[in-house]
Amino acid sequence: MTQVPAGTAVQTSAPAAPGRRGRRSVDVPTLVERAREGDPRSVARLISLVEDASPALREVAAALAPHTGSAQVLGLTGSPGVGKSTTTTALVRALRQAGKRVGVLAVDPSSPFSGGALLGDRVRMQDHAGDGGVFIRSMASRGHLGGLSWATPQALRVLDAAGCDVVLIETVGVGQSELEIASLADTTLVLVAPGMGDGIQAAKAGILEVADVFVVNKADRDGADQTVRDLRYMQSLGGRHDLTGRWRPPICRTVAARDTDNGIDDVLAKIEEHRLWLESSGEGERRRTARAAREIEAIALAELRTRIGDLRDGAALDALAARVVAGETDPYSAADELLARL
Repeated sequence: MTQVPAGTAVQTSAPAAPGRRGRRSVDVPTLVERAREGDPRSVARLISLVEDASPALREVAAALAPHTGSAQVLGLTGSPGVGKSTTTTALVRALRQAGKRVGVLAVDPSSPFSGGALLGDRVRMQDHAGDGGVFIRSMASRGHLGGLSWATPQALRVLDAAGCDVVLIETVGVGQSELEIASLADTTLVLVAPGMGDGIQAAKAGILEVADVFVVNKADRDGADQTVRDLRYMQSLGGRHDLTGRWRPPICRTVAARDTDNGIDDVLAKIEEHRLWLESSGEGERRRTARAAREIEAIALAELRTRIGDLRDGAALDALAARVVAGETDPYSAADELLARL
């Protein structure tokens, strides 16, 4: 797999709004078969169907299901400017040297004008553009909170089914609201950097509960030792080291911008230790089951919103709202009546 020309592997124009009906017929079995053979355009087309909420999405999900569940999912999060894209690039390079096929879902901020991804991550990852063992996709957040795109879980399934051994998901970098990555990744890397106030930010955002591995990037800068001390102090406050059998997030130092002696090998070693702990403790299976439950719930809620929207078009919702305003009924009874009509 590899990057493909602009407009195919990555949306560069205004993306379709969720729910828009596709205009071209889709041969889903052929697309899935080609994607599993490593055809980058087929992988890109499947992800586009996911992002556009194509009418073929249910067929796509059904066709992918038997081929998923093998990829290791790594999440990278942290405040803007800590070096998430540089670290992702370094991790991809190291994983490729180990013979792994790698997928990258880089969630970029949405353009306020077109709604498309700004594509900053794809620009910064050009080192891997010609590598057939790497597939990189920038996805627009489209205003979705949590640092991810709403389509990320299904896009992950596409890369998993397409034979990626490891999928890296890089969040948009929005600070305290990007904790959703912890529910999607097997191992979550939280990046911090010296001199950026990340110690205070971590305490505010609850990052101690998100991180499986801490990465102090730009560790050649002044203040790196203090950043490590701050993280260790906050870990002691969190008390996670007192819980028998629990994973205590290690702290790694990196200078991801370097080609050699950059600390990435240490990060990969800690990721492997965490993978083994997930397997031995049963936590890995619990996380994946919880991930599937959240995915099912999200799909069900989206369907409910669609049906409620249909009722709004028919004035049923407005009529119930008017009765609540008039004091003829209460919101809970109105909600029960609305659900009874779905």
